[in-house]
Amino acid sequence: MKLSIIIVSYNVKHYLHQCIDSLLKAVRNIDAEICVIDNHSKDGTVESLKHYGENIKVIASNHNNGFAKANNMAIRQTTGEYVLLINPDTFVGEDSIKQCIAFMDSHANAGGLGVQMLKSDGGKALESRRGLPTPMTSFYKMCGLCAKYPANKRFGKYYMCDMPWNEPGRIEIISGAFCMLRRTALNKTGLLDEDFFMYGEDIDLSYRLLKGGYENWYLPVKILHYKGESTHKSSFRYVHVFYEAMLIFFRKHYGHLSFWLCIPIKMAIYVKATLALMKMMTENINKILGFTYKRRKKSPRYMFIGSQKSLEACHNIAYKNGLDAVFFKSDENSNKEGHLKYMEQAANGTLVYAVYDVSAYKYETILEIFSQNSNKNVLIGTYHPKYNIIITDNEIIS
Repeated sequence: MKLSIIIVSYNVKHYLHQCIDSLLKAVRNIDAEICVIDNHSKDGTVESLKHYGENIKVIASNHNNGFAKANNMAIRQTTGEYVLLINPDTFVGEDSIKQCIAFMDSHANAGGLGVQMLKSDGGKALESRRGLPTPMTSFYKMCGLCAKYPANKRFGKYYMCDMPWNEPGRIEIISGAFCMLRRTALNKTGLLDEDFFMYGEDIDLSYRLLKGGYENWYLPVKILHYKGESTHKSSFRYVHVFYEAMLIFFRKHYGHLSFWLCIPIKMAIYVKATLALMKMMTENINKILGFTYKRRKKSPRYMFIGSQKSLEACHNIAYKNGLDAVFFKSDENSNKEGHLKYMEQAANGTLVYAVYDVSAYKYETILEIFSQNSNKNVLIGTYHPKYNIIITDNEIIS
């Protein structure tokens, strides 16, 4: 077996199906297996996977074991030369997996590989390349110097912003949202540390790969990462889990530092977590008391692009849900510009979702169009004829 793909899922059924759909296209002619481990979802995820038959292995856990433990359970039950850990709120291009495997095959000392993750507007996600969060690098990030001077080699080290985006390069930390690993490297350095429930385990594993003598690489292969559809980053639980992960990593790898250096770093983490919680509590109280006023936003416009049959189905969905929508019959053979060709007709001064029929456009074509023409007011949407649903960054419409 050349590749084992592992997806940890928790209450993101429709995003998961889209991820699997893109992966099945990407692993054609590759000796690969796809394993979904479900962390006790309540949305019918496990039942919905049965129609894939033997194409998808499913491990249904009776508990929410977190990201690290769930991945480890699946890694132990798979056999691929390479292991790809990928989030369910992603989709990949048709040639992406082949390119990653070819790179790993030609770089024998590569322990892990990350890719160019795109946001919903086609912009590059900074998390695609990260530096090791040493005490000073973490300080620059937490105090805002990284955000203020992103291109500075010292202050911007957290996101390795001095690296070119269109060339392969060695990095220190690979994002767990898409992390291809050499199994022999995992056997040597160990699996994910299960002390991390969620967040931080990718940093820890990347660091251990480096300490084990392996290289971590960034490859400019594009994928979409909705970034957080499987989590609620405005929740108190998120704050607790995220900052606890920071403390676990610090204690594990920098606990040997002097007392006088440890104290301010730990205090900074506690202060940052406290401020995040206080801000969240203040916002919630203001909402309850009615002190928060937000100007009503205009409804987004949906620009549907696809085959005649899919457009008819999308028209029914738009009518049923009261969407402001326009429709354009198109496919990538007749129109490689995609939504760009119709922007003057579709733009209405507000947010636009360019919803692509995935039977008319390849995933990699959609990614390329958006990456070359990133616009914060135009976001990626997809329509899936098989399921008759529309997927965007924050909702499922059917």
